[in-house]
Amino acid sequence: MNAYDEGSHARQERAGPDGPEEPGGLAPPPEPATGVAALSLRHRIAAAVALGVVAVVVCVHLGMTFLHVAPANTVSKEHGTAIEDWIYPEFEQNWKLFAPNPLQQNISVQVRAEILTADGGVRTTGWYDLSAQDGRAIDGNLLPSHTQQNELRRAWDFFVATHDEDDRPVGMRGALAESYLRRIMVMRLARSDAAGPGGVVDRIQVRSRTVNVPPPRWSEEQVSTKPVHRTLPWWPVPEDEAREGIG
Repeated sequence: MNAYDEGSHARQERAGPDGPEEPGGLAPPPEPATGVAALSLRHRIAAAVALGVVAVVVCVHLGMTFLHVAPANTVSKEHGTAIEDWIYPEFEQNWKLFAPNPLQQNISVQVRAEILTADGGVRTTGWYDLSAQDGRAIDGNLLPSHTQQNELRRAWDFFVATHDEDDRPVGMRGALAESYLRRIMVMRLARSDAAGPGGVVDRIQVRSRTVNVPPPRWSEEQVSTKPVHRTLPWWPVPEDEAREGIG
């Protein structure tokens, strides 16, 4: 073996089977950790706990929703109150979209207010057609908000479902439905500045205007298209709601 071969052999031994070593014989530094692995132990534990809580809440919500829309069963009968408290009013589900006889009426919700003016007088506003306001906000809007589409409609449906024809609450959710609808009315009036400078909303009155949708020309069905109003009694507005427009 000549000197050249001996030098080549020595270099190969220093390089090793996995390639050449770093200068000075040191291994290359490890790749830096990324994602959750880059966090300290305390923060990794906190992230794991937060993820677990979110997963539990999602599972509970899906379970409650399933029990709400599913046919009556042993679990839903035994825990009906807890299911309703979780679902109403924000997450209520219904099957009207798939009903064989869908809603064939146009229902608008209107409100007027009794105002205590700055000079000590009292005046009554005209009727504000809140459904028409929402309709104008949605018309031509490619991305209408959930509030514009559903808040007022669902609040009115909730009230009607929990009150009899004499506007008396039926069941434990009647008071909640009334409070929910009243708060929405007061907020809408505040947006419209119904009270005016220095005025305060003292009482409100809500009514619905229902008109049947005319049947198609080829149908022999006869329906009245005369508007029908349902006017609720005057509701006093709590001071905190009247002052800020919200409770």
